[in-house]
Amino acid sequence: MFPRNDEKIGMNSLAQMMAHMGWADRLVIDALRGADRLDPKLVELFGHVLGAEHIWYARLVGAPATVAVWPTLSLDQCASLAAENLSRFTALVAGLEPGQEVRPVTYTNSAGATFTSTVAEILIHVAMHGSYHRGQIAWALRASAQTPRPTDYIAFTRGEPAATAPR
Repeated sequence: MFPRNDEKIGMNSLAQMMAHMGWADRLVIDALRGADRLDPKLVELFGHVLGAEHIWYARLVGAPATVAVWPTLSLDQCASLAAENLSRFTALVAGLEPGQEVRPVTYTNSAGATFTSTVAEILIHVAMHGSYHRGQIAWALRASAQTPRPTDYIAFTRGEPAATAPR
């Protein structure tokens, strides 16, 4: 087990991660909408990203989730859920008082196991989980000779795309 470093995670960092999440989700939606040949499995995978975001938010606020972890969504439904998730996470992070990022949240996962994580750990997981799967989507688009949108965090912070590998 790694030592907790919650005191090093500032509110601004969490807000940046959530802003990146929303930005990257929008770019994936644009890439999927612009795909010449859209594999439905990519929409399914992206739906999972958004369903997981929804579920983690529900856990953070102690509300029941209304979206499945692997929902069946259209691209329009993905866009709507992505916007809703971003709005909710942005408001949640903006409303955190100093010290609340280390508040413990106890939840039961989809396998029925109960865990306790801090607010910061959950928010970081949400950001990293989405990045992982957005990378899978980008790889699959590139493998089918299409061009994914660059969603790297550094591209978000500097306002321009990251370098890409030559074809």
